[in-house]
Amino acid sequence: MEWLEDVVRARGHRNVRALHRTTFEVTRDDHLTPRGDCIIGVSADKAAAGLSREVREALSIGGSRVVLILETPGHRDLVRARGDPRITSSDERRIIVRRSSFVEPATIAVEADKAAGQLDRGLVEELREGAPLVLVVRVRPP
Repeated sequence: MEWLEDVVRARGHRNVRALHRTTFEVTRDDHLTPRGDCIIGVSADKAAAGLSREVREALSIGGSRVVLILETPGHRDLVRARGDPRITSSDERRIIVRRSSFVEPATIAVEADKAAGQLDRGLVEELREGAPLVLVVRVRPP
C-alpha cells in the first residue's frame, strides 16, 4: 500500500520550550503557558479528528509506519513512529505524538523515536520566535 498523507499548519509561540521527554503536541488553542513544555505549535488548522478519514484509519492499524515531518522556514526535523489499533484520532483540539505506547483521543502515533526534548533546537528556536510550522503526517499501513 502507498503512503497516505495529511498536512497540519500551525505556528510557534514565545512560550514554546519543547523540553518534554515523552511527547510533543500541536494544539488548536492560540495561547501557551510556560507549563506546556510538550507543545510545539499553536493555532493549528486541524486537530486529530480533523485529519483525513484515510489517514485516521491507517493510523489505527497496528504495524502502520508513521513519519512526521516538522518544518519551519529554516529548519526541518523528522520523527518516526507507528500506528496502533487503539488510536481513535478523535480529539477536536490537539494532536499528540508519544514515545510510549499510551493512547488517548489526541494520540495519533506511538513509540516515536523523538519527543519535544529531542527535536532540532534550531527548529524550536524558530518556533519560539513565532515561526509558521508545517506538520506533515505520513502513514503507511502494513
